[in-house]
Amino acid sequence: MNVDLIVKADFILKMDNDLSVIQDGAIAVKDKKIVSIGTAGEISGTCSAVKEIGGTGKVAFPGLINTHTHAAMVLFRGLADDLPLKDWLEQHIWPAEGRWMSPTFVGDAVELACLEMLKAGITVYNDMYFFGNAIGTATKKLGMRAVVGVGILDFPSSSAATSEEYFANAENFIKEWVGDELIHPSIAPHAIYTCAPENMMRAKLIAEHYDVPLHVHLAETEWEVQEIKTRYGKTPIALLESIGFLDERVLAAHCVWPTDDEIEMLSHAKVGVAHCIESNLKLASGIAPVPKLLDAGVRVTFGTDGAASNNDLNILSEMSTAAKVHKAQSGDPTVLNARQAMLMATRWGAEALGLGHVTGSLEKGKAADIVIADLKKPHLTPLYDIYSHVIYSMHAADITDVIVNGTVVVEKGKITQADESDIIQKAVVWSRKIKATNSDQT
Repeated sequence: MNVDLIVKADFILKMDNDLSVIQDGAIAVKDKKIVSIGTAGEISGTCSAVKEIGGTGKVAFPGLINTHTHAAMVLFRGLADDLPLKDWLEQHIWPAEGRWMSPTFVGDAVELACLEMLKAGITVYNDMYFFGNAIGTATKKLGMRAVVGVGILDFPSSSAATSEEYFANAENFIKEWVGDELIHPSIAPHAIYTCAPENMMRAKLIAEHYDVPLHVHLAETEWEVQEIKTRYGKTPIALLESIGFLDERVLAAHCVWPTDDEIEMLSHAKVGVAHCIESNLKLASGIAPVPKLLDAGVRVTFGTDGAASNNDLNILSEMSTAAKVHKAQSGDPTVLNARQAMLMATRWGAEALGLGHVTGSLEKGKAADIVIADLKKPHLTPLYDIYSHVIYSMHAADITDVIVNGTVVVEKGKITQADESDIIQKAVVWSRKIKATNSDQT
């Protein structure tokens, strides 16, 4: 069989139901999909391709999935650090967004974010922001896959003046992009403290009508929990459960402060949770009870949050940090083991976003979303357990090649679909403008 591409590696982590590892393996790609996977001998005996990548000293695994971010906020990286979430958001980030947010700003910022994520092995991200068309266009330009959620708020912003306008923007975006190969539209009511229950439910009805995901911040801080109890007499998760908002199409970011009863609510409703440990640590929001969530059967995944509060977009780092912090916090070194962390970053991430049939594992018939990393590094030598190496030792700089939907979008460390230096230069120009404005205000 003639195929478009063959990927070879010493180790292939399939991330299937058996968490299979193929040693001295190969993957055949044709028409954007995986058509065969097995040992190098098996694939070379049945398939031929003009292009081969990978080879000796490499590991291949499914593209990593970032289930919660605000990609355009990458241009606010380092703008306001070492602050509590409420002050950071209300005193610094929202004013900066009010001053700078536009389709052009968002498009340039998303190109930078996609560049960073692709070079860190992330092939899918789940976004919550505004000006969805700019996000979708910039993401497609770099050949990346994304679930793009148009944000809903109760108050005006640069993208909308009224609730009606927010919802009109969201519906128009969904209609325009539904069915796209790479950009999967969703709707994203920001949080229960910024979006009243009636608007949360309106968003849910739209999601149901168009069969798209819901993306929401939930129980991120103690302040949020107390504020919602004061307003409505219930904690955030209990309130959303009581109005019928929670179901399997919901991806809830953070979930740092659920009660034991609320964990059962999330499990029963089959809500996916994005664990953003580095952002939560940096903002001192707390540490989500991930072992309890996992024990209850909640599908926990990894998100970076925006680069303004993290300050990078690196799922490899999130996995390593989370695995170690939860071991220390629980006093149990077996908690969140390397295989489980890798599962959360790949197949579970895809399933939580409704993309489990498309990506998340390396199996025949799925899209060819593949990451190749170099194992010939001092910090990756010697090698006894490949899962342990990826979770505890691997760096984003070890990623050499990335394939999305059958296209090689990073080759030998360089993006192929755009000019990296041009993307970085545009970001530098924006940063100078932002810095000058901040200096004028202070």
